[in-house]
Amino acid sequence: MCSLQPALRRSFQTLDSSRRVWAEVLAECWPLLEALGNLAEQMAALARVNISETPLRKFPDLQERLQFKLLQGTDTVLGRLSEHMCRLQSARDAISNQLSAVLQLYEQSADVLDLPAVTERSATSPSVADMLEWLQDAERHYRQQLLRRKTLLLSLRPDDLAQLESAPRRWKSLESPDAEQRISDTLCKVSSFMESQ
Repeated sequence: MCSLQPALRRSFQTLDSSRRVWAEVLAECWPLLEALGNLAEQMAALARVNISETPLRKFPDLQERLQFKLLQGTDTVLGRLSEHMCRLQSARDAISNQLSAVLQLYEQSADVLDLPAVTERSATSPSVADMLEWLQDAERHYRQQLLRRKTLLLSLRPDDLAQLESAPRRWKSLESPDAEQRISDTLCKVSSFMESQ
């Protein structure tokens, strides 16, 4: 138990900091997704207009140039979203690595830990069993969220305007406020444990 408790403490500290990074990155992604939707709308509008039949026909290759600029903008936004996905991956990896380390430590100590030691709660500390379960639930949530968000971004192609236009709505549909609230509640439950030494 002496080595397990500090490992659990570190795991919850990592979960707390990674959760903040996750929320920050998602907040940074939202304007990019809105920009993507706007670019798709502009490309659709450009496709409906025949510039050669407007006063703008005086500008050679204007339609192609505008199309090129919009595609370039789309590529830029997709690239920035990809960078943000790397940050989400890092946050999720930090949680996974801590969970793996604490589970490995638990397995190494399993033969000397009896059931009451693992399931006993105190005023300042939840049981080891509860804490391991909460960490696994949090890691599963972030793993699934990362996979769903990566899948969504990988489905986006600059030439598929319908997919690009619907990207902000589909991204928003991936939000899981109940799971996030459970993780916040968990961190409240372990706050005394995390502060105790």
